[in-house]
Amino acid sequence: EAGNDAQQSLQQGKIVHIETPHTIADGAQTQHLGNLTFAIMKENVSQMITVTDEQLVDEMKFFGERMKMVVEPTGCLGLAGLRKMVKSGEVPRGSCCGVVISGGNVDLKRYCELISSSLSSS
Repeated sequence: EAGNDAQQSLQQGKIVHIETPHTIADGAQTQHLGNLTFAIMKENVSQMITVTDEQLVDEMKFFGERMKMVVEPTGCLGLAGLRKMVKSGEVPRGSCCGVVISGGNVDLKRYCELISSSLSSS
């Protein structure tokens, strides 16, 4: 939820600059969108949602346990967002949806720390 410069930009119709967000998703630590990215978003995106770091860790755990994949926090944004939308009813449960999973660029020690903190709070 911290790195929401794109969401704010889409809502305001202009590129919004924010302070560097504090999030485990380093790929979402942008301060503002680029001109090309914003132009593509304005043309093709109707809504953007945000998720918490806790939701990202839950998805990292899911990918590790169920899919046997190591996925960095930023790579979990899509699935975390979809699950949030299903939970809220915006996307009907059982719908056929596609999610792009990308990013294994995570330090293994850090990955284990994040997953362990999730397990101890479960």
